[in-house]
Amino acid sequence: MEGLFTGQALVSLLTLTLMEIVLGIDNIVFLSILTGKLPAEQQGKARTVGLALALLARLGLLFAITWVMSLDRKTLFTLPVLVDPATKLAIGITVKDLVLIGGGLFLIGKSTHEIYDKLEGGHGDKDVKAVAGAFGIIIAQIILLDIVFSLDSVITAVGMARSIPIMVVAMVIAVGVMLAFSGTIGSFVNRHPSVKILALSFLLLIGVMLVADGLHQHVGKGYIYFAMAFSLLVELLNMRFRKKQQPVLLHSDYGEAKA
Repeated sequence: MEGLFTGQALVSLLTLTLMEIVLGIDNIVFLSILTGKLPAEQQGKARTVGLALALLARLGLLFAITWVMSLDRKTLFTLPVLVDPATKLAIGITVKDLVLIGGGLFLIGKSTHEIYDKLEGGHGDKDVKAVAGAFGIIIAQIILLDIVFSLDSVITAVGMARSIPIMVVAMVIAVGVMLAFSGTIGSFVNRHPSVKILALSFLLLIGVMLVADGLHQHVGKGYIYFAMAFSLLVELLNMRFRKKQQPVLLHSDYGEAKA
């Protein structure tokens, strides 16, 4: 543990922690949307359990690092339609690719269903909670996505740091930060329908990115996170504008009623 207190180790720890938090943003958004279906008294417990499972999944995969890295080496089959531009050979699909594709398809399906339900479903909150909001079902969905997000997170961590203690500490700190802010983020997302639709749209985009990665069609995550941040900024400005306009509209309606 003494190696954790060297200058280089501290820089690696800070960088990796920030990266883990960034990679965990989509996990928090997905967690917030799912737990929002539960009764208010169960939402905090579900967020805590979900993030605890995410940490356990990351640490478990990290300690099984040799197996994790082998997931990207053993080719199960090739797809003739996927050709490496450099070698002109068909690209092989590995276990990691299948996990990414499966997780991406799940995210695409789940996000599309949630968007449809919010816009066209016409179901009351009580009906939704009774059918789709059971605690066990929510936790099962969280576990499924935790595996996908954890796989990506662990492989990123291994690429950035060679010290397992540094990676463990970074993951624990990152999950602690996410746990501290998950309630605030969840309340904000569930309180504003437009932000919820925006969050679901980005989860849909992340699902497409995971499928593309699984098919070896790399998409830079920086572009996606920049688009997320920019769109959120625009929506926050819109929310501020709508809030500013409300007193004007109320005053106008009052004047017309008085006349």
